[in-house]
Order: sequence, then structure tokens, then C-alpha cells
Amino acid sequence: MVRRIGYWLESRFSAPAYAGLVLAGISLCFFGAAMNTMAGWLYVISGLSFALLGYAAVLPPKSLKGLELKRKTIQPVTAGDDLTVELEIFNQTKKPVSLLRIEDKLPFVLDKPRLQPIEIISSKNTYNWVYYQPTERRGIYRWQNVELATAAPLGLFWSRRQRELAAIAIVYPKVLPLQSCPLVDDMGKEDSSKGQPRGNPLQTATQGLTRSLRPYRTGDPLRLIHWRSSARYGDLRVRELEMLTSGQEIIIALDNGEWEENNFEQAVIAAASMYFYALKQEMQVRLWTAATGLINRRRDVLEALAAIHPQDEVIKPQPTDKPLIWLTQNPSTFASLPYSSRWMLWQDISSSQQQFVINRDAPGIVIDSEQSLQSQLQKTLN
Repeated sequence: MVRRIGYWLESRFSAPAYAGLVLAGISLCFFGAAMNTMAGWLYVISGLSFALLGYAAVLPPKSLKGLELKRKTIQPVTAGDDLTVELEIFNQTKKPVSLLRIEDKLPFVLDKPRLQPIEIISSKNTYNWVYYQPTERRGIYRWQNVELATAAPLGLFWSRRQRELAAIAIVYPKVLPLQSCPLVDDMGKEDSSKGQPRGNPLQTATQGLTRSLRPYRTGDPLRLIHWRSSARYGDLRVRELEMLTSGQEIIIALDNGEWEENNFEQAVIAAASMYFYALKQEMQVRLWTAATGLINRRRDVLEALAAIHPQDEVIKPQPTDKPLIWLTQNPSTFASLPYSSRWMLWQDISSSQQQFVINRDAPGIVIDSEQSLQSQLQKTLN
């Protein structure tokens, strides 16, 4: 109760520190002695003591008013790396501010509030506070309160004020360095066996980079004729093209149904790892989530995976006309997968019933959450 009252006083006015309480007690003793003895010098001492206490109570709130705070943008990091958090405290007053303390109110899911004592900030000077916050799990973390406290200049009274200083920290999921991923590779091979190049299916022989020139043959498209070279050589010359192959389109989709927490975190890591593996193989790859729909830009994908939660509201419906790599904990969803899809299934350890997976049309892999995810992503399909 006493602590609450003290915090309330500090937040709205100022509250005495231990030294202030001692001085107040001594002042009262001097005042009581003066009342009993009617000694003038005791009245003078007690009066000066009370004046000093009043002066010391007024100054701390005024010192805090002259401070301006700015927060620099926090750059995204991958889970396991440190966030770099930087704040600037500018003293706008003509006098130095001392005995200062600043506290960044981090969200409890990230860490405890971070505290930094500051000995002094000179007039018109800026104090830069940089700290490094470890991260363990992906997510988008938001907080906005920064608390300033000071006992300046005499250390007899403390005053604190909160400032709103919005912060957003994005922690991306880990990306596993896959050397192979049959789940992704298999879709490209299957499409190639149907006669489609590992590239944009809409691409034709009239598109690509010019590799060389050759004489015109009957049946060559007229648009491939290189007229300037034809005029120079005296006969028709045709451009030979090198196809721009960027890989079979892969759609990685995360089930928005029920998940066991650790399984879902593994699924997010798997989705990020397969996405970047497909990019490395020069395939066209997109991610589908219930909240974002189909997205393909790297930053958008990473931010979507940082923010995703199980059972997100379905804003964009699941694609039904294109094969997917389906990440789920519920094998009953396999029945609705488009033709030629693949799947990854995490066993629900909270379920008392053993799950049996039989799906001949859409092969996939069953993930054991107790084993290495990277090695399982690199193993052949069931």
C-alpha cells in the first residue's frame, strides 16, 4: 500500500526519497523544539529546512519537462539474434539534468523492462542509449511506454513521468540451410515430366535472352528476325533465345486450424526454410496464409510468418486450383487438397489416438517433433 502511494505521488507530483524523509523528520524535531522553547534560532533552522524540502520537491518534475525523447527504428532480426534498441534523450533546458533514470517498458513476452541510470546530461546535449535485446521466438512485438525518473538536483525527492514512444520489433522465424528438399524438388520434376519447362508456364519460345544469331529457317516466327543483322549480312538472321527459367511455381500453405504450439512453431520454420530453398533453386514460390492470401516478396513472406498464429481469421481463401505444399496437424484436410499437392504432417502429441496417414495421390512426410527438422525436410517422400 505504501509503495502504491509513493508511486502515485512520484507519477503526478514528487515523493520523498530516504534522504528527504530523514530531513523532514529532523525539520519536524527542530520545529517541535522551537515551539517548546520559543527559541528563535530553532524557528530559523526549521524554516530553512522546510523551504529546502519544498524547493527539492518542485525541481524534479520541472527537470523532466525539458527532456525530449526519440526512438530509432528497430531493424528486423531472425529469432536467436539480438534486437538493437536505440533511444535519444535530448536536454532542451539551459541547465544540466542529473540523477536521471530511464526505463523502457518491454512487453512481458519479450523480457523485463530495461533500466538505464544516467549520471548527467549537459544543457542542449543528447544522450544516446543503445541496448541489445536477445530474442528466442519469432513474432511482432509492440510497446510504447518509456518512463523517466529523476531526483535532481538534491536527491531528496523523486519524480517520474511516462512518455509514449511507440516501438515495433519484428523477429523473423529461423531459416534452415537446406541442401536439398525432395518435397519441393519433386513438384518441379513432376511438372517437367508433363512437358512443362521449369519456368513460367506462360513463357513461349519467343521470349528470353538472345544467345546467338542463325540463318532463317522456314517456320521460324517473324518476330524473332533480327532486321539490323539481316541487312548487314544480306540474308535473314534469326535470334536464338535462351529460355528464362525460374522454376516451377510452388505454393507453400499453412493450415489455419488447430495446432499444438511447438508443432506450429516448427511448421513456420519449415515454411520459411522451404520458401528460401525454392528461391535458391530459382523456382517461383509463393506463400499462402489465411490472413494474407498468396504473397511472394521476401519481406512480405518473412513478416507474415513472424505474425502468423494458429486459427487466424480466414481473410483470403485457400487456393483450390493449384497444387500446394500443405503444412498441417490434421490429416483429414488431405481430402480437399488440389491434385499433385504435397503435405507435411505433424503428429498431435496431445491426442490419445494414433494417427494413420494413407494418401496415395498426394505424397508427403510425417514430422517427428523430437527429431531434427532439417534432416526430415531433406529426406525422401513417403
